[in-house]
Amino acid sequence: MKQLRHVTKIEKIIFPLLVLILCILLLPSATPLIGMLMLGNLMKESGVVDRLSDTAQNALINIVTIMLGLAVGSKLAADKFLNANTLGILALGLIAFCIGTAAGVLLAKLMNKICKDQINPLIGSAGVSAVPMAARVSNKVGLESNPHNFLLMHAMGPNVAGVIGSAVAAGVLLALCGN
Repeated sequence: MKQLRHVTKIEKIIFPLLVLILCILLLPSATPLIGMLMLGNLMKESGVVDRLSDTAQNALINIVTIMLGLAVGSKLAADKFLNANTLGILALGLIAFCIGTAAGVLLAKLMNKICKDQINPLIGSAGVSAVPMAARVSNKVGLESNPHNFLLMHAMGPNVAGVIGSAVAAGVLLALCGN
């Protein structure tokens, strides 16, 4: 794959603002989810609030993860959690993950038939919202095939797009089922 172009600092700052504005206009129910994702990007790329950005990326995310795990875990009872519905949800999630990965690879192969610039089909497999694991797996498999095949940065694009798509889908579900 050819080298990606350099993204300017102004583009990195405009992107979260533009995504947030589009989300506010087109899908207001997803705005809190997308807004938090874009706030993190804006804090990191602006370079103005380095301490806040560093705290959000490291200490705060770890604290919130622990507190959320404790809060959810304290409400779980084995008889409520370990049942057929939970296993069904896990199975549906696994099926969705498999379909998303396979569809990404197949779409990349289709794009290679249509477009003049060839892309590695492993990039399509990173289109699920498992950040950064899906991109890392695509990169690892690519490196196993060819030691000069560095796909990590190429794979992060569809990986982040999968996160944004998941947040938009969650916003739609909240709008439809929230009341």
